[in-house]
Amino acid sequence: MGIRSYRDLDAWKTAMRLAEGCYKFTEGFPNREVFGLAAHIRRSAVSIPSNIAEGHSRRTRQAYANHLTIAMGSQAELETQVELAVRLGFGSSADAKQLLEDAAEVGRILNGLWSALRDRDRPATSTSA
Repeated sequence: MGIRSYRDLDAWKTAMRLAEGCYKFTEGFPNREVFGLAAHIRRSAVSIPSNIAEGHSRRTRQAYANHLTIAMGSQAELETQVELAVRLGFGSSADAKQLLEDAAEVGRILNGLWSALRDRDRPATSTSA
């Protein structure tokens, strides 16, 4: 059937599950963190599938690749914020561990997608002498 929409992309589907998990993870944060770390985690998590969708919808490889790099940055930002939440005693370590594993999976998918787009732009080289 192929990829007809960003909704068909494994990267987007996986990132959406990650965002859902982040919302659940931050539900139990202290009230003082509603506009602090909890909001940052949620924003970073939402940024990942949002940038995948926007980049895919731009219809140029360069724009798509650029948005994937933004999504990768948000993914790294999210990992940092989840780690900080654990260090501060917010959320459970088990939930954080699962989120970090999910974020790493999203990162691997994004990196592969970005590499495939980048490699398409490179001219073929001959290895024969």
